[in-house]
Amino acid sequence: MGVGKYLPEKILTNADLEKMVDTSDEWITTRTGIKERHIAAPDQATSDLAVNAAREALKNAGVKPEDLNMIIVATVTPDMQFPSTAVFVQAKLGAGNAFCFDVSAACAGFIYSVTIAQQFIAQGICKNALVIGAETLSRITDWTDRSTCVLFGDGAGAVVLGESGNGEIISSYLGADGTKTGLLQMPGGGSRNPASEETLKNKMHCVKMEGSELFKIAVTSMADAAQMALKNAGLKCAAVNWIIPHQANIRIIKAVAKRLGFVNAQVYLNIEKYGNMSSACVAIALCEAVQENKIKKGDIVLLDAFGGGLVWGAVVLRW
Repeated sequence: MGVGKYLPEKILTNADLEKMVDTSDEWITTRTGIKERHIAAPDQATSDLAVNAAREALKNAGVKPEDLNMIIVATVTPDMQFPSTAVFVQAKLGAGNAFCFDVSAACAGFIYSVTIAQQFIAQGICKNALVIGAETLSRITDWTDRSTCVLFGDGAGAVVLGESGNGEIISSYLGADGTKTGLLQMPGGGSRNPASEETLKNKMHCVKMEGSELFKIAVTSMADAAQMALKNAGLKCAAVNWIIPHQANIRIIKAVAKRLGFVNAQVYLNIEKYGNMSSACVAIALCEAVQENKIKKGDIVLLDAFGGGLVWGAVVLRW
């Protein structure tokens, strides 16, 4: 029914990072495709970014906050361990009639959340839902680790789903592999490694990633998820007008597109401007593709993502 996005004002460029760690614009660009990323202000929490994106989506959908039935926030950087970030969003919006919860599915969080919301609406439990992917990854980034600090940014994207919306969610496919949790995680802060002097000293409250091992798995998982979602929809890759992938790494995106047989014109990219924003990536990219009039009525759109868990998923939409 409506889409919205929000990016913090501060921009951190590759040139800025050159002054912080031993790296270069050429190294970052050739290996990731990222030129700059947005960073939340010190007084901004994830819910603040989420609310700004939500207000735009609600305005575009013509839905008042008090008429919302459900709010889902996909995030791995919540305001607090509890309560959920979604309840902070509810309070700031004045959406007192909506029930709320968060989804923690890393970079696939938005796709998981859209799929969950669709089920509530299809079963008649809700007439509408606000789904937000929002992250402040800058808060869990080790800014001394040149292999990871160049990757991440902050932002939020939102959609309003409802019975009266245009188009439809045709199908989805979700997957996970919990045997590979060590490849991408933030080990500190939970019940396994509660906050302590030791966890802070060892930077266990920052993202830890095994990039080289993740690359091949990401390509295979995203391609498989796309194929399964299309199979569930009864469609072939040739029917897809736009694929909106998780914006983690340009090489991963190109490898997935090649494996699926897509041409470049069908793949929406904004990684150069924002970097990896985890659950916010696909939501923001979808919003921008709509606002730029790239997606037309009747187009088949494929959303596709992979992230820590390991988790992955794809959604097929008819716009």
